[in-house]
Amino acid sequence: MKPVIEVPVQRSVVREVQSPWQVGRFAFAQKLVCMTMAVLRQWRVSITVPREQTWNVAPALVNSTEATTLLRNYYTEVSHRYHQLHLGRPSTPLEIEEGLAATPSGDLAPPTGLFLLARYDDDPAGCVGLRIRDPHTVELTRVFVRPTLRGMGGGARLLVSAERTARDLGAERIVLDTRLDLVEARALYVRHGYVEIPAYNDGMYAEVWYGKRLTSSLK
Repeated sequence: MKPVIEVPVQRSVVREVQSPWQVGRFAFAQKLVCMTMAVLRQWRVSITVPREQTWNVAPALVNSTEATTLLRNYYTEVSHRYHQLHLGRPSTPLEIEEGLAATPSGDLAPPTGLFLLARYDDDPAGCVGLRIRDPHTVELTRVFVRPTLRGMGGGARLLVSAERTARDLGAERIVLDTRLDLVEARALYVRHGYVEIPAYNDGMYAEVWYGKRLTSSLK
């Protein structure tokens, strides 16, 4: 029997040849992945937990630049609303200036009162004034929060601070007057325990009066 001779056979390596379309699709997929990762990295940075923003209320000089700006914003808003309601137009610049001159806030400083300024994230954001009517009664006035920051607890914080300050002054009750059309302010007062009381002044724009006893229910 003849011996069997094994002859090694060289095996060819078959490589898959990608078509231009396949190469282009792969390149596009790589580019898409890179773009997606870049967007995700940017998005992740944008949702990094920011520094906590809080309300802070503290006494301030009523004639300071920040206080004057807030008081002007306050008066401009209530004046525009009044003129729009009764005259069908906003206040004119002259009416704003005349109104500010006719309703000065200089008495919101010791010994006749106090002015509190609210900050949100360190920026002036609102205010409230306290006017001492008698040894037992303080009047709340100039309650204001910048429109862009409303609904974020600023009004409530101002009221709490004002009531605490009134107690420190020895007051037993706090009162205020407002207009009927300022429904947001009226709702805020009612939510915080203020009730309607008889008129205690004859202010030109006073249409409804509220009060709150700082120790027990108002009588």
